[in-house]
Amino acid sequence: MCFEFDARPPALPADLVCPVAGGAKAELLDLESADGSRFSTALAGSAESSDVGVVILPDVRGLYRFYIELAERFAEAGRHAIAIDYFGRTAGTGERDEEFDFWPHVEKTTPAQIQDDIRAAIDALRERTSASSIVTVGFCFGGLQSFLASADGMDLAGCVGFYAGLNTDRWGIASPVERAADIRGPLLGLFGEEDQGIPVERVREFDQNLTEAGVEHEIKLYPGAPHSFFDRKYEEFADACADAWRRVLGFVQGVEERVGSKG
Repeated sequence: MCFEFDARPPALPADLVCPVAGGAKAELLDLESADGSRFSTALAGSAESSDVGVVILPDVRGLYRFYIELAERFAEAGRHAIAIDYFGRTAGTGERDEEFDFWPHVEKTTPAQIQDDIRAAIDALRERTSASSIVTVGFCFGGLQSFLASADGMDLAGCVGFYAGLNTDRWGIASPVERAADIRGPLLGLFGEEDQGIPVERVREFDQNLTEAGVEHEIKLYPGAPHSFFDRKYEEFADACADAWRRVLGFVQGVEERVGSKG
């Protein structure tokens, strides 16, 4: 299980708050996926013009308040962001609450469907903001989807995964560990050394496979941090959360500099 329902996203380090961004509020939008299904998103546009936007891929519970607020945090840092829900096909649209029984819907959801939803979210972010290049930032189940999207050749400028699941047995497909050579870098992976659901040895295998494949990447293992360390009460893992914010926003900045140099 990930964090408690009433958890809040960790605050941005003060020096990372964009002075002109203001307190951006997310707008709830229903989008249409490739198969005609409707699904919900939360888009937070920053007052700062940015060429690189962020698509947030939640944990297994889908779009609920934590991820809506997280999109707003990215906007405060000067990055346009959109968070998506996974379960429009089976549970209808709308923000998820504490009573939502997510597992039956997770079991009916496939990576291919999620990738179609990511593409629709990318299109919406590009249409409604200045973002032209996209980085996916996923958490747990969503971290796995972030890596799979890159491996499947989606038009991404980079991918990030927080304590990303590395097991794809339920779908009968190869995991990002085995598909490291397919990933279109850059990639940032953030994991806790005390994560009981993601063995450190598996993370290190992923790191080694990416290195051998020549994929630009960074894997960070936080000593003493459990699964969902970024999602816990900020005070419990404040140093790790602040460092993670710096790494993610630095990663996005690096992507923007790379995109700009190519332009």
